[in-house]
Amino acid sequence: MSSSEFDIIRRFFTRPAPQRDDVPLGIGDDAALLVPPPGMSLAVSVDTLVAGVHFPLDTSAEAIGYKALAVNLSDLAAMGAEPAWATLAITLPSADDAWLSDFAVGFFALAEAHQVQLVGGDTTRGPLSITVQVMGFVPAGEALTRGGARAGEGIYVTGSLGDAAAGLRLKQGMVSDQGLAPDLVEALIARLERPTPRVAAGRALRGLASSAIDISDGLAADLGHVLAASGVGAVVDCARLPLSAAYQALAAMPAAQLDWRTAVSQGDDYELCFTVPADREAELQLRLAAVGCGYIRIGETMAEAGLHWRDAAGHELPLPVSGFDHFAAAQNDKE
Repeated sequence: MSSSEFDIIRRFFTRPAPQRDDVPLGIGDDAALLVPPPGMSLAVSVDTLVAGVHFPLDTSAEAIGYKALAVNLSDLAAMGAEPAWATLAITLPSADDAWLSDFAVGFFALAEAHQVQLVGGDTTRGPLSITVQVMGFVPAGEALTRGGARAGEGIYVTGSLGDAAAGLRLKQGMVSDQGLAPDLVEALIARLERPTPRVAAGRALRGLASSAIDISDGLAADLGHVLAASGVGAVVDCARLPLSAAYQALAAMPAAQLDWRTAVSQGDDYELCFTVPADREAELQLRLAAVGCGYIRIGETMAEAGLHWRDAAGHELPLPVSGFDHFAAAQNDKE
């Protein structure tokens, strides 16, 4: 069965009322009516996922729906914001009811987990792409930004790095999963298709972290954005980079060609990278333990500009690739 544009909206993206009290009017009119709470700043972010660029063409519709929202919630997490509302603009090659149903399952599973209400959007026909805009609240003056780091602060990351890059290599057949335990294969692909937005950790870092960013294009690129915005440099201890057991197991296979450089230069981690003054590290431990989020200190900011990668002995290590860039990748494909 094929649906019209308005059938798609009604059948797959209109949820039973009531939902949030701050949405007097949601889907079904020319615009939504929204009421931000007093004393709060409105944090807004938007991301587009394009088939074959942001996810392999054989990715399930449910995973695409989940990830389309997750990558945006990760941006709110990096600002210390509480998610509230979302809009969805989806371009489809055809009105495939089964695909749409599965997409909605993935999208709303994550939306409901974070009390996010879909309040509007658009549906068009064309090559598959999904654009999600999210809006959330953060107390005025308390938003985390990229520009607050100072020299001598600790640099931290949540979770682990590189799993999504490893999962992508498995999905694309660039490396065989033969010899790797099925649960480890599943874990790596899950990190690619269903990243965990660190919303609770972002809230816990308000008033504590001096800067923060979500790792979407790889630690090297995204930490570089923090350093540029803050006017500081950094040294990273590569021996302390958090690499999961699944990543290390795959990296042990010679054909995989995975190492620490891959883990910091590829995208889709959606962990948080942040800085905290040295005298507040004990408070950091308490706050992130309270929300059940693992983290590790990987380095320190410094006054001298530049991002330096060093081994356990303090020797400088080269990093030929700094991170994912859409247009550089397209140029490389042409070459």
